[in-house]
Amino acid sequence: MNFSLDWLSRDGKLLLTARILRTFGYGFLSVIIAIYLRFLGFDDIQIGFLLGSTLVNSVIFTLFASFYADRIGRRKVLVIYASLMAVSGLIFTFTDNYFLLIFAAFIGTINVTGSETGAFLTIEQAILPQTIRNKKKLNTIFALYNMVGMFAMSAGIILSGLPSLLQEQYHGLNNVESFKILFILYSILGLVVMIVYFMISKDIEIKPNLKRSVKQTLSPRSKKIVGKLSALFAVDSFAGGFVIQSVVSLWFFTRFGADLAVLSYIFSAAGVLTALSYIAAAKIADRIGLVNTMVFTHIPSNVLLILVAYAPTLQMAIILYLIRMALAQMDVPTRQSYIVAIVSEEERTAASGLTNVSRNIAQTVSPSVIGYIFQSFLALAGPFVLGGVIKIIYDLALYFNFRNIKSKDEY
Repeated sequence: MNFSLDWLSRDGKLLLTARILRTFGYGFLSVIIAIYLRFLGFDDIQIGFLLGSTLVNSVIFTLFASFYADRIGRRKVLVIYASLMAVSGLIFTFTDNYFLLIFAAFIGTINVTGSETGAFLTIEQAILPQTIRNKKKLNTIFALYNMVGMFAMSAGIILSGLPSLLQEQYHGLNNVESFKILFILYSILGLVVMIVYFMISKDIEIKPNLKRSVKQTLSPRSKKIVGKLSALFAVDSFAGGFVIQSVVSLWFFTRFGADLAVLSYIFSAAGVLTALSYIAAAKIADRIGLVNTMVFTHIPSNVLLILVAYAPTLQMAIILYLIRMALAQMDVPTRQSYIVAIVSEEERTAASGLTNVSRNIAQTVSPSVIGYIFQSFLALAGPFVLGGVIKIIYDLALYFNFRNIKSKDEY
C-alpha cells in the first residue's frame, strides 16, 4: 500500500481526518455514557430509553442524509451534523435534566455501539470514490477509511479510563465531575470536525449535470439491487447483534471467570487484528472480487464463532476468537466499496444510506432477546451458535444472489 497517499485528494485526506477525530470520541463515549447516567441517578429504564434515542437519531439522520444530502449539499449536511455533535456534548456537560439529555441524545449523533453506523458514514461513503485519482484504489480507500476509524476508536476506548485517574489524582473530585471532562472533549471534537468539513472543497458535491437525477433517487435497477442487499445486510446485522462486544465480554466472564484486565487485552488485540484485516481485504478483493472476498472470508469466521462457544479452555477460546476477529470484518470495506461501485454516482448517497439504515434497525432487535437465548437449551453457547448459523445462511444467500453482479472494474 502506498502510504504517501499521493493517489488521494486533499478532500479525501480531510475526510480521513474527520473520521479519526469523530470515532475517537465515539470510542470513549460508548464506554462511559451509560455509567455516567447511572451516576446521575437514572434507573435502567430511563438509561435504556435515552440510549435508544441515539439509535433513533442514527436511523432518522441517515434517512435524511440518504434523500436530501445531495440536494441540500453534502458539505452543508456534514457541517450541520458536526455542529449538533458539539452542542450535544455541551448539553451533557452542563445539565442533568433528563429531558434535555434525551434531546441531546436525539440530535447529537452520539454513538453508543462502539462502531460507527450513522449519518456521517452514509455521506462520506458516497464521497470517497470522488477523492481518489486512481480508480483502482477504490477498495484501498475504503479499507484505509475503516482502518483509521478502528484504530481511533480503540484509542478512544483507552481514554475512557480517564475519570478514574482524575479521581485518584484529585481526591475531591466526585464521579459525575470526573466524567464531564470527556463530554467537554467530545464537544471540542465536534467543533474541530465541523471546521474540517468547512475546509472541504465543493468537488465533493454531486455534479450539476446530475442534479436532475437526484430527484429520482434510485433507478428501477438500482432499487432492486439495493432493496435485496438491504434485506440481506439486515439479516447479517441481526445475527451480529447476538455477539456484540458486551455479550462476548459477559460470556468470557461467566464461562471462564475472565477479569476486566484480561477482557481489555482480548478486545484490544481483536481491534488491532480487525483494523489490519481491512487492508488485507482490499488486497484480496483486487484479486478475487468483492463478493467473493465478502463470502469466502465471512464463512470461516462464522464457523470459528460457533467453535468459540465450545472451547474447553480460556486460552483456546481466546485463540479461536482472535482468529475469528481477524476474518470477521473483512467484509466491511468490501461491502462499502461494492455498494458504491454497482450504482451510478448520483445514487451513491441513497444506496449507502438505505443499506446502513437496514443494518441499524436490525441490530437493535437481537440484543433484546439474548436473555431468553441464555435460558434456552443452548445456554451460554446460544448467541454464538445462533449468530454463526444465521450469518452463514446470509453468506450463502449473498453469494448465490450477487456472484454475477459485479462492478465495471471487476469485469
